[in-house]
Amino acid sequence: MKVHYSLENLPAFHHAVITTGTFDGVHLGHQQIIAQLKEEAASIDGETVIITFHPHPRKIVSSIPGDIKLLNTLDEKIELLDKAGIDHLVVVPFDHRFSNLTAEQFIKDFLWKYFHPHTIIIGYDHHFGKGREGNFQLLQQFGKELNFIVKEIPEHILNAVTISSTNIREALYEHHIARANECLGYDYFFEGLVIEGNKLGRTIGYPTANLHIDSEEKLIPGNGVYVVEVSIVNDKSNPSNFSPFTIHHSLKGMMNIGVRPTVDGKKRMIEVNIFDFDEDIYGETLRVYLKHYLRGEVKFNGLDELKIQLAKDRDQSREILN
Repeated sequence: MKVHYSLENLPAFHHAVITTGTFDGVHLGHQQIIAQLKEEAASIDGETVIITFHPHPRKIVSSIPGDIKLLNTLDEKIELLDKAGIDHLVVVPFDHRFSNLTAEQFIKDFLWKYFHPHTIIIGYDHHFGKGREGNFQLLQQFGKELNFIVKEIPEHILNAVTISSTNIREALYEHHIARANECLGYDYFFEGLVIEGNKLGRTIGYPTANLHIDSEEKLIPGNGVYVVEVSIVNDKSNPSNFSPFTIHHSLKGMMNIGVRPTVDGKKRMIEVNIFDFDEDIYGETLRVYLKHYLRGEVKFNGLDELKIQLAKDRDQSREILN
């Protein structure tokens, strides 16, 4: 997949079959659109082109910009779309000027000017442009004038996978991991840099990797104890010459997200206890895949009681993973 960040330097696409959207999560609903995109492109020997926006439009148009948390960072979205087999991804800077394009301007001064599409595919009831005034009928109208085809994925097909990024976010916050993963079509994951902690876990037989999350936008699930799988991630090359992440060491473990009420109860932390693992990984990046939610955070009467519970958590986690 080729990733493009500049509208002024786009190649001349061959029979471009395009769709637009934020594609946060690249979930099963998105994957329906991608499948249609690929099928259409194959039928005309064309190229698939997804146009996405960065930052997320809600961060620009919302009255509370920081309110939105995302299922994917931009790098993660690029990786998932690459795995989906898309030919071209165009990342369009979304700002107030762009958000004020009328539907007609969006079609003529953006879609047609830069992409000259052969076919545009949209989901049922898709709207675009300032005030969401653009729709399938308007695209069809301009398609006749500018000579492109518009296809809409029917309501009954999209309703077969009634999925939204908002619903997945809510499921993750509310600890419904199985539901979120089922809607995504993959295990939800996030990445963090391993940093030094107070090494208390090591003293009670449960050493943990303390994670620092770089992206302030990335959604971190609600507090609690989780069953996880962990991989060590090699940093990818320059995004302008994208290649997929390289994953090493598929490991199993359990993770706590929260304020550690038994210890200090102040700072929210992410700690991963990796089973049967004793390597120095400070400075490495870990990718954590959520498998199951075990329990909420509890304040125990001292470290001995905590240690007993951790043994139960570990046994239960192993049983689930195996």
